[in-house]
Amino acid sequence: MKLLLHICCAPCANRPIASLQEQGHDVTGFWYNPNIHPFTEYRSRRNTVRDYLQEIGLPLIEQNDYGLRPFVREVAADIPGRCVKCYEMRLFRTAQVAREQGFDGFTSSLFISPYQKHELMAEVAQRAADTCGVAFYYQDFRPLFRAGQEFAREHGFYMQKYCGCVFSEEERYLKASKILP
Repeated sequence: MKLLLHICCAPCANRPIASLQEQGHDVTGFWYNPNIHPFTEYRSRRNTVRDYLQEIGLPLIEQNDYGLRPFVREVAADIPGRCVKCYEMRLFRTAQVAREQGFDGFTSSLFISPYQKHELMAEVAQRAADTCGVAFYYQDFRPLFRAGQEFAREHGFYMQKYCGCVFSEEERYLKASKILP
């Protein structure tokens, strides 16, 4: 299957890429993450993805939009419920690009994270697939999470401390300072 893999970061993408290739899929990476802020964080993650995919010879399609304003506009009305909007932005765009560029299907490295809302992501991805007329290839990559993190450390990847959105970063600091329960 010719798959477009939405990539959130290299630490999360390395084991899904390996797994999909081992299964015989023809994988192309897709970078589109308007949720990642600030710009220095966005650039660090993007550049690590670029370097890794170049190293392994995997094609990368970039929609290189630092999307602070569009992201904030999408989530501002419901900050606590922001994750669904974030998933919709990224997965619908991935499905559109997959359809436009002739891929058989799409998936995302987000499905490796034990910290993401897995079932919600799968539901959003299936809606995107139905809307765009391209297959959503589902695989639960979570069992590969620890191996992916180890691989990333061994290879000196930039390792982020939060999902990418500025609100998640805020929550991380508030919890560390014990302001939040």
